Amino acid sequence: MTLAAGVAVRWMGLQRWGLRRLDGLAARRSGTGIASHLATGLLGEREALFHLRGLGYVVVARRWKSVRLRGDVDLIAWDGEWLCFVEVKTRTGRDAMEPAESAVDASKQEMLRKMARAYLRGFPAALRRDVRVRFDVVSVYRMTDGPEFEVRRGAFGWE
Repeated sequence: MTLAAGVAVRWMGLQRWGLRRLDGLAARRSGTGIASHLATGLLGEREALFHLRGLGYVVVARRWKSVRLRGDVDLIAWDGEWLCFVEVKTRTGRDAMEPAESAVDASKQEMLRKMARAYLRGFPAALRRDVRVRFDVVSVYRMTDGPEFEVRRGAFGWE
């Protein structure tokens, strides 16, 4: 590992540590908190963000929303020449019969396609035609010894 890569890995680790500490502080100070399943999802999204960055993705948006559409895209990132719209599904354990990614059903896929079209409308028309788009699903399993990830590149297409 080069010196620059080692520094980048340590910097990401420091960012992750700092965000966890801030989350803990915010939860203690607010008193109200949020529903546990929502907190699990938010933590999973953050873990997925750092995992994808470690894989070389360049994350350009988190929890992106459109004023015209309902819903959001968990992460939008470049993976080489691919613009990836990433849905993150988080579970507190593994279930072999129903993996986390199975929660991305047909209606969720259609919502993500609509969101991707809305996001791409922000690109200049000449550039929009050349953008290669992919829909990825990241399953995050929050295990006692640390998170485990499954990244499914190209989980579904435009159709």
